[in-house]
Amino acid sequence: MESPVGETRRPGPAARERFLRAARGQPVDRPPVWLMRQAGRYLPEYRRVREGSSFLEMCRDPDTAAEVSLQPYRRFGMDGVVVFSDILLPLAGLGIELDFDPGPRIANPIRSRPDLANLDGSAAGAIAPTCEAIRRIKAELGDAAAVIGFAGAPWTLAAYVTESPLSRELTTLVGLSYREPALVDRLLDRLAEVAAETLCEQIAAGADALQIFDTWADVLSPERFERFAGRALRRVVSLLPADRPPLILFARGSTHLLEALADVGPEVVSVDWRIDFAEAARRVGGRVSLQGNLDPLALTAPRERIEAEVAAMLAKGRAARGHIANLGHGVLPSVPPEGVGAFVQAVQRSGE
Repeated sequence: MESPVGETRRPGPAARERFLRAARGQPVDRPPVWLMRQAGRYLPEYRRVREGSSFLEMCRDPDTAAEVSLQPYRRFGMDGVVVFSDILLPLAGLGIELDFDPGPRIANPIRSRPDLANLDGSAAGAIAPTCEAIRRIKAELGDAAAVIGFAGAPWTLAAYVTESPLSRELTTLVGLSYREPALVDRLLDRLAEVAAETLCEQIAAGADALQIFDTWADVLSPERFERFAGRALRRVVSLLPADRPPLILFARGSTHLLEALADVGPEVVSVDWRIDFAEAARRVGGRVSLQGNLDPLALTAPRERIEAEVAAMLAKGRAARGHIANLGHGVLPSVPPEGVGAFVQAVQRSGE
């Protein structure tokens, strides 16, 4: 096991409860903290595991997935541990031919009504390794941290299944939504079922919280978000059990959609660094908790600057009903582990 970077403060037995209370807008001693993509290439122990294995092989091996999920926790003691997987993994159970080279590649994209027949089957088998990894993580952590499962939003899944490699403008999916909106509706309805099945399987495996990633919602205007992505997200939420764990919704670059995201029905809206956190709290922080929103590149700064940035973020987050400290997007491979340690420790010490 790697030695902790700096003076790590391991969260106590209340860490899982702290996370869940903050997500629900209940009082906590300090904001809980975790980082999107906290398991990854910035960690030398991750790179050692990665040697000789493909990304998909790692995702599909429960031992490996559990190990790399726990690596950042062992170093830094976050309040949340997200399972190592990928939002596209469930699609393999529906006949989608998926590979990573290094980014996602799909050999049989969906672009017509007959292609929809290819989305047959169930996501359960494809994500069984992820669910087993969740069970193993839970067995090790107990109440020491919340275990976070996740799924891709229907619109984002549709972006990948219609176009490979993906263009920044989502040329294929957006074009289809104008030319054949009924086809896109059917595709989104099917992918909403896939996302809901993915989340339900992870709930059954013991996930304490869930996050939906709508990475490509930023290409939509508020009206078109409501017509396509928002409608599909509501369908996902409606298919989850009434007693589900707290749900976090993240949509990159979607400041213009903040109210619409809150309206979908999550307990938490995760925002990126492009919006002032105080503004986000003013707009929706009274009805949902907020997650975020430090610029990922801030973690390359000296410790003193990271601590100042964290203090400013936490001060703005107090205006929301609840705050989960995180980045505005995932940890970048170029970030030094010391930067992650400084971020986590600054949040942890805020409760002293």
